[in-house]
Amino acid sequence: MELVFLDRKTIGNDIDLSEFNQFGNVTIYETTNKEETLKRVKNADIVITNKVVIDKEIIKNSNIKLICIAATGMNNVDLESARMEGIEVKNVSGYSTHSVAQTTFALALELIGKTNYYSNYVKEGSWEKSEIFTHIDKPFFELKDKNWGIIGLGNIGEQVAKIANSFGCNVSYHSTSGKNNNTKYKQKSLESLLRESDIISIHCPFNDTTNNMINKTNLNLIKDGSILLNLGRGGIINEKDLVDILANKTLYCGLDVVETEPLQTTSPLKEIINKHNLIITPHIGWSSIEARNKLKDGIIENISKYIS
Repeated sequence: MELVFLDRKTIGNDIDLSEFNQFGNVTIYETTNKEETLKRVKNADIVITNKVVIDKEIIKNSNIKLICIAATGMNNVDLESARMEGIEVKNVSGYSTHSVAQTTFALALELIGKTNYYSNYVKEGSWEKSEIFTHIDKPFFELKDKNWGIIGLGNIGEQVAKIANSFGCNVSYHSTSGKNNNTKYKQKSLESLLRESDIISIHCPFNDTTNNMINKTNLNLIKDGSILLNLGRGGIINEKDLVDILANKTLYCGLDVVETEPLQTTSPLKEIINKHNLIITPHIGWSSIEARNKLKDGIIENISKYIS
């Protein structure tokens, strides 16, 4: 059996892929561009892809029997064409819940506690020149009794809610599908959640409902001094509108996802990338070592089930 992994670099070279050898001849590519894809998968039985697109043309002109997505999202595969050709498509879900939740709090606590500022204050020698034992020029607040609003209370959102509760936060949520009726937490309209929350974290999927969901019509509802975090998908927040609001309002924002990844030189976010009230990380929330190993194990399980 011929296996091809199209973009192993996306899951990190520290992850051991030798277990895949049990299934047959394995060819691993670090990255694959659009022009290379068909040639590389044409004679493969099983294709593993994280972000490389498998479209209708590739499906019709190859002998693929199983497509394993090294992620949860399946938008990089033409699922209808795969179904028509009898090709199974398997993803992996639930592997990154704790990793994304942890990254959510890493961003939140940096924006709240100004740790990087205080660390630099010491590194540059300013503390040594101080007349007093401390330095509190950048005030920070406690999470206790703050209102934490969650947009999208799936597995990740609920894990964030549990951690926020442990800090003593008052947790509420907005269901973007309208189908989540979790009785542990108070459900709110999007407008009420934005208006009443001190910290807002986004964990919903990107779809027609959530596309451009946070924009100039509702960003102004957020209280001065609040924190907005996007750990969901780029495109949920209108980036041009966000830049405008960050330039004119006291609002802090942490983004682990942006509309086009990697960040483009033409992105409106580049206008304020060095501002103290914005942190952007390169879509790392999902990628703890443990999460990436769980992802690998999930792919192996999917292949094993297919073969059996």
